[in-house]
Amino acid sequence: MAVFNLSRACRRFGWAIAAVTAMSNVSLADAVLDRDLFADTIGDKSSSFLALDLQSDQRCMLSDSDLETRHAPWSTFKIPNMLIALGTGHATGINDWRDWDRERRPPLAYWPREWRQGQTLESAFRRSALWYFQDIALDVGAPQYRETLTQWGYGNASAPNGSDSFWLGGPLALSVNEQTRFLQRLLTGGLTVDKAHLAGLMQAAEAGPLGNLTLYGKTGAGPVREGEFSGMFEGWYVGWLMHGDATKVVFAHHARGRNFSAIRSFRQSFAKDLLIACGFATGAK
Repeated sequence: MAVFNLSRACRRFGWAIAAVTAMSNVSLADAVLDRDLFADTIGDKSSSFLALDLQSDQRCMLSDSDLETRHAPWSTFKIPNMLIALGTGHATGINDWRDWDRERRPPLAYWPREWRQGQTLESAFRRSALWYFQDIALDVGAPQYRETLTQWGYGNASAPNGSDSFWLGGPLALSVNEQTRFLQRLLTGGLTVDKAHLAGLMQAAEAGPLGNLTLYGKTGAGPVREGEFSGMFEGWYVGWLMHGDATKVVFAHHARGRNFSAIRSFRQSFAKDLLIACGFATGAK
């Protein structure tokens, strides 16, 4: 086992990075964060994390992460969904407005107040307003989703005809590894996406500074068992880090906890901790 030098941020928090060759799907070039050093933060939750340095193609991951099991994308699907809506003309830009039709989309008990109003594409993305993207799904149609998602290598690309919720609990599913590889292709020109549409996504997904870089991302979450909103939840935080106009890192974090409260902030905050521990964002607190 070879041990990497610790970055300043890693030393400050006492986190170690090591290359582990005995693990499945881990190569000599991979950096692995020791899960035991984060035991207090993780607690009884599950956590799988992978980040990819786009310059070196080196991966940094949390040890014992499950990178290959597929999970429903939940609201992280708004990343490709926004681009598909723009690419097919069902949204003309990030300011594309839709009125909320209360009769067509009656509010459910868990809907926050900010969903119960008209939205632009950008506000629906930022607020994860479900009804807006369900309306888009019916406008776009399942055949178009299946074609595009297959071309993009987005998980199993499953979108049943007539469904406006195929990303919520399934059947659409993808792994942590597939999330990062999709973002890698998207942000390095590997997918046919209009530059203006990608710029719109950048604006909607910007999440502020992380050290010397800018963080972009999207959360997603839902009950492990359909309809059991008081039971176990799974959640995502996926995104990328940029310096100026250059994308440096893509990442995906999947978590599971005893309820939504257990993962609500954890999915994003722990992903940030791990990005800092990997040494990607210097000067971060």
